[in-house]
Amino acid sequence: MKGTIRLIRRFLLLVVCVVPVLFFLNLGLFVAYTWRERSDNGGWQAAIKVGEELSLGSDGQYHLSAAGQQELADYGAWAILVEDGTGDVVWHSEGLPQEIPLHYSAAEISWYTRGYIADYPTTVGARGDDLVILGHPKTAYWKLLWNTFDYGMIAGLPRMLLSFLLLNGALAFLIYMILGTGILRSVKPVVQGMEALPEEDVHVREKGFLSEVAGAVNRVNEKLRAQERTLRKRENARAGWISGVSHDIRTPLTMVLGYAAKLEEDVSLPEEARSKARVIRLQSVKMKNLVGNLNLASKLEYQMQPVRMEELNLTAVLRQAAADFANEDLEGRYPIDFRCQEGLGACRMRGDRELLQRAVYNVLSNSRQHNPEGCSLFMELAAEAGKEGKAGKPTETGKARIRLSDDGVGVSEEQLETLRSTPHYMMDSGTGVQLRHGLGLLIVRQIVTAHGGQVRLDHGPTGGFLVEIFLDVLLPNQSTTDLPS
Repeated sequence: MKGTIRLIRRFLLLVVCVVPVLFFLNLGLFVAYTWRERSDNGGWQAAIKVGEELSLGSDGQYHLSAAGQQELADYGAWAILVEDGTGDVVWHSEGLPQEIPLHYSAAEISWYTRGYIADYPTTVGARGDDLVILGHPKTAYWKLLWNTFDYGMIAGLPRMLLSFLLLNGALAFLIYMILGTGILRSVKPVVQGMEALPEEDVHVREKGFLSEVAGAVNRVNEKLRAQERTLRKRENARAGWISGVSHDIRTPLTMVLGYAAKLEEDVSLPEEARSKARVIRLQSVKMKNLVGNLNLASKLEYQMQPVRMEELNLTAVLRQAAADFANEDLEGRYPIDFRCQEGLGACRMRGDRELLQRAVYNVLSNSRQHNPEGCSLFMELAAEAGKEGKAGKPTETGKARIRLSDDGVGVSEEQLETLRSTPHYMMDSGTGVQLRHGLGLLIVRQIVTAHGGQVRLDHGPTGGFLVEIFLDVLLPNQSTTDLPS
């Protein structure tokens, strides 16, 4: 609906901007077309000039100069000179039409000087007391014979023009409202359909001003829904395949792990054989974790993995994840340094305990996987209170930051950018090579997103790899504390 109102508003603004432009454009065209009709550049001026160029010769005849003849030629006119008192035509130009009288009464002169002689429009000038009359081509002028206006009308002309403007404005507004209502009826369902198109199935009635656009929206909707059905079918098949493979591989993988562990612990075997059994066991564990991560990522993406929200202590969750990881490090090659912000105490939040522990464990396992020679791990928990409330008191809601880093081999800038920009665990990097840091971290991002948090990946402060997790938490009553740098 907001889009529809915005469209109507833009249409109205366009009308408001166009009307003054059209007014001044038409005014300019009017001036350009009527410029040659100025009073000093018409047939009346020509009649005066002909009277000035007409002279009486020594032979008692009137003669028109070359300039006067050129003036008549320019206007395509003929001329007569009517003598004062007698009304007789004492001179006329060449080409005088036969139907033109050669004698005029006072009444005829009064009529002809303001109108027509035998349908020829006339203009008049003077030569002394005599009258010069020019007759122009019948299509040269249109003359208003009774050009007298009421003085009251002239005095009230501003008021009349204002009433005309108001009437035209009201009429234009009425037309706009009628057309706008019709356009709105056509535009509104089309705009609403376009806004809802990405989210739901829509059908717009193909009727009215935008019937063709409505038809196009319906066709796009059909294509989108068909693509969604195809994609959903493909995703269901993929999720089913992943789930089936995860289930089918579990039993034989467990058997491989069991036999490899027994061979590794069998002291009767040569050291070389026990070493190979250890490699088999470690690679089988890696495979088991990979299949588990793949299955979990698929379930999280399609909401098949329920997020069991409960109130928990985030500090205890992190300690438990660190303890579980440390218990697996029998050789002590991956020591963990866990630090909690001083005075933080219990850091309460609503979340899924197992998924959050899985996220932290995945980050720690990622460091272990990519640093086979060993490295030191660092885990920090800090929090700050939220913004002040209306009364100026700190709110109980805050933001926790979990900082996980190592001093291992780290990642290159290219790998880091790939991790930041890879939104899906099934995306191929295009190189045919598995990412050094990949699926486990994408699962971390999925779990944190499911809890309304954010993940940041970067280089570690000691040259290794850094993962920061930000989550909303409920802080105990304490003063606001900034996150440590």
